[in-house]
Amino acid sequence: MLVFEKSRPGRGISALPECDVDIYTLPDEDMRETDLHLPEMAEVDLSRHYTELAKKAHGVNDGFYPLGSCTMKYNPKVNEKTASFDEFTQIHPLQPEHTVQGCLQVIKETEESLAEITGMSNFTLQPAAGAHGEFTGLLLIKAYHLANGDTKRKKIIVPDSAHGTNPASAVMAGMDVINVDSTPEGLVDVAKLREVCEGNDEIAGLMLTNPNTAGLFDPNIKEITDIIHECGGQCYYDGANLNAIMGWARPGDMGFDCVHLNLHKTFSTPHGGGGPGSGPVGCKEHLAKFMPGLTVEGEEGSLAFAKASESLGEMKNFYGNFLVVVKALTYIKMLGKQGIPEASKNAVLNANYMMNKLSAKYDIAFNPKVCMHEFVMDIARQAKETGVTAMDIAKGLLDNNIHPPTMYFPLTVHEALMAEPCETESKETLDEAIKVFLELNDLAYSDPEALHAAPVKTPVTRLDEVGAARHPVLKYEFE
Repeated sequence: MLVFEKSRPGRGISALPECDVDIYTLPDEDMRETDLHLPEMAEVDLSRHYTELAKKAHGVNDGFYPLGSCTMKYNPKVNEKTASFDEFTQIHPLQPEHTVQGCLQVIKETEESLAEITGMSNFTLQPAAGAHGEFTGLLLIKAYHLANGDTKRKKIIVPDSAHGTNPASAVMAGMDVINVDSTPEGLVDVAKLREVCEGNDEIAGLMLTNPNTAGLFDPNIKEITDIIHECGGQCYYDGANLNAIMGWARPGDMGFDCVHLNLHKTFSTPHGGGGPGSGPVGCKEHLAKFMPGLTVEGEEGSLAFAKASESLGEMKNFYGNFLVVVKALTYIKMLGKQGIPEASKNAVLNANYMMNKLSAKYDIAFNPKVCMHEFVMDIARQAKETGVTAMDIAKGLLDNNIHPPTMYFPLTVHEALMAEPCETESKETLDEAIKVFLELNDLAYSDPEALHAAPVKTPVTRLDEVGAARHPVLKYEFE
């Protein structure tokens, strides 16, 4: 039931005191023609309404959440504690620099830590999300080519295993997208890539995730970045999957020129619920002069903001989502140089444990012997033999208090379920999830109609998704 349906005329939250200042009335031309549609409810009813909605939501605190390529790992509560300090929350972005030295220290240490982890020389914390970071990285590449007089370099190569936002970000940056197919093993086809790049002076760069969306680390990664550099392009690293390699391998050492990170994935700040996120961008020295926004320079106690000499401008107001950065730095400091590689090692261990157990009954796409942080199950065989699809398995998981893996992605696997268990899940949790997956596979063969009807235990049961897509109801219609 919607909040508007619970509304009753005349009810309210509280009785406000009589206004003790002059009331200013806007001119008629600036006034609405009709009153705002606001619900009229008692405070207790409103509180119960939103509490009821919260109980229907499923998050990492409720159960297993193996959403592939998103790294939905548990966020330590100590992060929230440090971000709640008055010294961080009770400040203004326009305060004089000498009054916020601690905050500047947070920005500087975060930039330096991320640069060390990724093998970059500079970082900006301005971008507010992953796709925003992608866009920023592409603008850096664009600025670099324009500064060199290479105005015709407008083509970005994006492999078919790339994240869905990559092509959109390239188009937003004014680039044309060239798609490169994967090999049967799920890796970049180096021969096709070389064919696209050879003698092509219009290539601006490459967008690549490594390990890729199928959870595979490309053994040809250095050859791939060399090919791009040989034709005059730049290499952009989508850092969405950095949780698999942080502390073990660095994008900068692989040959990438710039990188975006998702603090809300790899560095344990909140993920989902509409934000806020954070997508810092790092770059090598030759791109640093184009960096957006302000960075922090100087020594502790005398820190100050500085702007790049040929900055491409502002990507967001002020300094990014600062409190998200505080949480990320807390995580980095808590783990340290030993804990960061241990976290990624455990993420890979959990994924391989789960993949090997499930391979007894599920086909693993591309048949890897070892995956990284995630793996892809191909449900095509079950769909052919029983009529049960990846969507049906996902619906069945909901009845077992498990959030489904990513469905139908990557696009190279038609009946895909992409699972990422993360390093924060215990063996007991994984064993229970594996048991449920295997039982659902058996149910597909013994009673496929049960899965076609799932979920049946959730607050909202199976929806008419085709109808919703074709005839969407996008707003509440008032009488």
